[in-house]
Amino acid sequence: MRITNKMLEEELNNLPQNYKTRHLDEIIKRYIKEDADLSGMEKYLERMNPDAYRIFFYVSLNKIKDVNERAKFINDRSYLFHEWYHTDQVIKYVRDLDLQVALNYAKEDVKSQLPFVRRWGYVMFISKLGRTHAKEILPLLHSDDEYYVQMAEAWLLAELTIDDPEDVYNFLESKVVDYRISGKAIQKITESFRINDEWKNKFRELRKELK
Repeated sequence: MRITNKMLEEELNNLPQNYKTRHLDEIIKRYIKEDADLSGMEKYLERMNPDAYRIFFYVSLNKIKDVNERAKFINDRSYLFHEWYHTDQVIKYVRDLDLQVALNYAKEDVKSQLPFVRRWGYVMFISKLGRTHAKEILPLLHSDDEYYVQMAEAWLLAELTIDDPEDVYNFLESKVVDYRISGKAIQKITESFRINDEWKNKFRELRKELK
């Protein structure tokens, strides 16, 4: 079944007034079950309700079984991220990507003029894709003036600390990123249930030095 922009707009207009994410996911599940074709939707997305992006990406990516093709699909359409802020919602579709392939994409993403493409360059590693690979990923990080990019970097730093606390500690100590990022990262680290108290205390002391 081919879905037109008018059909999708009608779906969204018919949702309850205070609809939740689960209501969108019900549409997504139905479209996947019906093998719906949303390929013609891309050119209309920027004029539609932002929730149309979630439906478009989820249904389209579920049709693609190869992780390399999924990553390419996202990369080819990353220009849409200037309208759709929830780039972290597609992390799960690249978690099985080869690390070097992911790094090649990310090296370009983090230099983009679009802040939410830069955000994607970081959050894509917040899954098993980034686990135990802090040494390879940390060189991607640099200071950024955009709040949502800073938050992505802080989130990634906290996630990398779970498996590689010493690498992250040394990285923050070197002051490669400014305190807007390192301070938020340490806050997330100290709030994590997956990082032991000894390392949390070390990061708390480091925060005093970085201020």
